[in-house]
Amino acid sequence: MIIQIRVDDRLIHGQVAILWSKELNSKGILVANDRAASNPTISATLKMACPSSQKLLIKSVDDAIRIAKDPRGGSMRIFALVDCVADALKIVEACPEAVGEVNVANVGRFDNSDPAQQVNLIKSVMLNPDELEACRKLVATGVTVIHQVTPTDRKVSVEDLLKTL
Repeated sequence: MIIQIRVDDRLIHGQVAILWSKELNSKGILVANDRAASNPTISATLKMACPSSQKLLIKSVDDAIRIAKDPRGGSMRIFALVDCVADALKIVEACPEAVGEVNVANVGRFDNSDPAQQVNLIKSVMLNPDELEACRKLVATGVTVIHQVTPTDRKVSVEDLLKTL
């Protein structure tokens, strides 16, 4: 089961590798990212950032969905990483029963869209119009959607944040 999908435009970094994998007691990290899955340089960089205590899979979003749906993974605690809300939505829509929660943590800082079009949902979440729509749809799925940058931060409901816009 995917215990959490974290939306973080950096994918794996120190905070994710050390703090979150320990907090979630995950045995594996699943990077669901089409670009990383098809680019050996990005894959190699992500592998270097992953702690040796974690099994790392770097897959396309479609392949990640197949993994999430596989009954053999039902008892595993998988921590999934995506770099955009739209990819988290795609996974949740395909297999909502396999996802514990979605953490919209760090999004939009490296987005190439027009900054004037972005909505600042909270300090570390800037959403372009497409990502904002995906975020609304994600909340509507009924899966728990939160914002929590570090495990010691308070969980904030993304549904509540969207109501303030």
